[in-house]
Amino acid sequence: MQKPIQSSVERAYDILRTEKANPLDAIFAPKSVAVIGASEKAGSVGRTLLWNLISNPFGGTVFPVNPKRHSILGIKAYPTIFDVPEKVDLAVIATPATTVPSIIAECVDAGVKGAIILSAGFKEAGAEGVALEQQILEQAHRGKIRIIGPNCLGVMSPRTGLNATFASTMARPGNVGFISQSGALCTAILDWSFRENVGFSAFVSLGSMLDLGWGDLIYYLGDDPHTKSIVIYMESIGNARSFLSAAREVALTKPIIVIKAGRTEAAAKAAASHTGALTGSDEVLDAAFRRCGVLRVNSISDLFDIAEVLAKQPRPQGPRLTILTNAGGPGVLATDALIAAGGEVAPISEETSASLNQLLPAHWSHGNPIDILGDADPQRYTKALEIAAKDPNSDGLLVILTPQAMTDPTQTAEQLKPYAQIAGKPILASWMGGADIAAGEMILNRNHIPTYPYPDTAARIFSYMWQSSYNLRGIYETPVMPALDSSSGIPDRNCVEKIIQSARQTQRTILTEFESKQILAAYGIPVVATCVSKSEDEAVQCAEKIGYPVVLKLFSEIITHKTDVGGVQLNLRDAEAVRHAYRNIKSSLQDKLQHDPDYSDAMNRVSTRDGIHRVSTELFLGVTVQPMVKMAGYELIIGSSLDAQFGPVLLFGTGGQLVEVFHDRAIALPPLNTTLARRMMEQTQIYKALKGVRGHKSVDLAALEQLMMVFSQLVVEQRWIKEIDINPLLASSEQLIALDARIILHEPDVKKDQLPKLAIRPYPTQYVSKWTMKDGTPVTIRPIRPEDEPLMVQFHKTLSEQSVYFRYFHLIKLQSRVAHERLTRICFIDYDREIALVVEYQNPETQTRQILAVGRLSKIHGTNEAEFAIVVCDRSQCQGIGTELLQRLLQVSRDEQLSTITADILVDNYGMQKVCEKLGFRIQHTDDPTVLKTEIDIKTFHPEN
Repeated sequence: MQKPIQSSVERAYDILRTEKANPLDAIFAPKSVAVIGASEKAGSVGRTLLWNLISNPFGGTVFPVNPKRHSILGIKAYPTIFDVPEKVDLAVIATPATTVPSIIAECVDAGVKGAIILSAGFKEAGAEGVALEQQILEQAHRGKIRIIGPNCLGVMSPRTGLNATFASTMARPGNVGFISQSGALCTAILDWSFRENVGFSAFVSLGSMLDLGWGDLIYYLGDDPHTKSIVIYMESIGNARSFLSAAREVALTKPIIVIKAGRTEAAAKAAASHTGALTGSDEVLDAAFRRCGVLRVNSISDLFDIAEVLAKQPRPQGPRLTILTNAGGPGVLATDALIAAGGEVAPISEETSASLNQLLPAHWSHGNPIDILGDADPQRYTKALEIAAKDPNSDGLLVILTPQAMTDPTQTAEQLKPYAQIAGKPILASWMGGADIAAGEMILNRNHIPTYPYPDTAARIFSYMWQSSYNLRGIYETPVMPALDSSSGIPDRNCVEKIIQSARQTQRTILTEFESKQILAAYGIPVVATCVSKSEDEAVQCAEKIGYPVVLKLFSEIITHKTDVGGVQLNLRDAEAVRHAYRNIKSSLQDKLQHDPDYSDAMNRVSTRDGIHRVSTELFLGVTVQPMVKMAGYELIIGSSLDAQFGPVLLFGTGGQLVEVFHDRAIALPPLNTTLARRMMEQTQIYKALKGVRGHKSVDLAALEQLMMVFSQLVVEQRWIKEIDINPLLASSEQLIALDARIILHEPDVKKDQLPKLAIRPYPTQYVSKWTMKDGTPVTIRPIRPEDEPLMVQFHKTLSEQSVYFRYFHLIKLQSRVAHERLTRICFIDYDREIALVVEYQNPETQTRQILAVGRLSKIHGTNEAEFAIVVCDRSQCQGIGTELLQRLLQVSRDEQLSTITADILVDNYGMQKVCEKLGFRIQHTDDPTVLKTEIDIKTFHPEN
């Protein structure tokens, strides 16, 4: 075997991005810049921009472009981009908006790869500006030019010296990547950063995000080795799927902190379901941030404080903070701020309390905050901190010092230096005061102990750190394998399709309760037995068949909130009660229609379509009869409605008639797995009761997770459904059962291609199919799932050293290959960014499952290309698996409209070379004599090859 190639890049995941030029390098690391609209006019954008570029050397050449000037600021100017004597990487445009489309067209023809449009006057100016933007995009799509702006401040790359902005100063170099939609805020942040000594690896004003958006910039800064954290000022999300995809990948290795303007709730104005009334777009945005590991803060100072602290200290493993102070008041303030921000005061263990009793004066607080009293010297601080840090109940520590007569702030800070890194626990400090504590504060900050002037600020920062940990933990945890088994006939998609199409054919958007429950049952969600009755006699027959006591509910194609019209009659114990209830429901509805103008309007709207007789039959179709379920348990709501930016969103919380009064709910984006379902529960108050309180048994939380996951699958698959909720879902230790359900469809004139897309791409079931190996073994080829982590551990145990070497280009120990953090990335993927197909074999006798091979296709950021990699376990090689996997990955590439697929292969990996040649790949040598490059143009690939 040849000597292994030492590489810090793991080709299984990183797809060699570090070895490929990123298209955004033309913007952030240009070798030549053209300033189109350069000017001599004092105070103009064109003059300021040109001066910034030439007065901050960035290692490249600057070319002013202005047809009216021969030279500008002593530099030769050129009439057009075509006259520039060198190839231009970046064009910075500062001309009137109406001229920009033609300038972009010239840049495309000249081969320019990047452009920054500083000019204003586009969509913010109205319809004419929108039309100009479309013209720019049309021209840009002719080439491969990437654009930042329009209406932006520009871009700074402080480490290289590039200042392609019209700001008055250049940012300090540092390790924070800053992206903002607001140019004005950029200049304010710039001024603030000098005062606070904050440095940047990149400083970007995105403007209107006509082309490049959040996802593009997050990917780029995620790959930048100089960027340690990414902070964002956001006004709008733009391409939600792109943002979520990029943020989730990058947040695993670099903190992403966002401040979002406009927290006011924008709930749906006329929601026909409870869920629609309960979800507001800002709450949905919070849910999206949680889903991808992004931390949201509320102030600019918090934005950079949390970026600093996450760079210096480990994230806490829980929300419990131990507060050590020499004054009671600041400790109380810190406690209030901690709890208000969602943190917890760490309980002090008996062992810790006993140790502190031996160290501290008798009058110490004997609790948390640990008040070590005003005469505490540096030794008392350090010894108390050492004891508190060992308490297993504590997830982090905050040390507060107020300058008192016996206090030595500087020496105390010196003594705390060795405690800057406590395994798995962050330590923060608050040195309160002015000049007396300045030296100590500087010592702590230099030694990576973040220090704050106020203890409530420090406590709030700790809570943010815990939120960041919590968000990321949802990504890292391995979900439980779903219980859904398609071989059992569930979900019955044909049944659901018939119900929905029947309603659409009759121009209905509201399904009846009976139809709604049929759809739930088709997905295996338990529903209460329901019998439709169109007369009193039928109602009695149904009741006697079900068994008393029973419930009667209005059966209608129009009215969804039955209680509002007296449409629910409970606890009916005999036939006479059923007959009386039937008449009551009908008469109550008639009274409502006569005296309530809203329902009269509903009649009028329907009558314009089908006539008044049809209205009455739609409003009252009879009743449904259901058993009177013993309400021993908790009433929950599970629902879904549409958000304008993120598409379908899920809701879980306290249900029943007062659902909109209690407002105890959690929001999440579909699809869910069991881990994400549990996260939703944990964010509600009812979760405490579901776990069991005051002698009540716990609800079967595992079963509830599965139900929520199945509900999520229903929402993902049934895109004609606009809103759906189960309210109430009765949850007890014995059962989970849907007592009522409501489904609203999209309007009849909506076409399939107009249906809202999910913000997170769901599991691609279209790539699941059976296949037979050469030796006759039946297998399933399907996309990988987060739940596959245990199977991937076993798969790696079957690989020989040669297979590992061929796959990763160097040997990786099994322990490293099966590390949870690594397999999380491999199994819990974003299907919009990449896809991994696994070949799964299920033993017919033991029903145990095994993964025999994995093929991965990963898109290369900023391009229309992708890279593939395949590994087959040794005992299953030479069975046609490699060829089949590669063919399927090529078909995925066609579906995704990718242009080119590439891979690097070791020269002695003859098997993979043969597979590639058979499928039409071109194989060529590289600068590395041990590595071959294989490539195929997707247009030339035909499945029959």
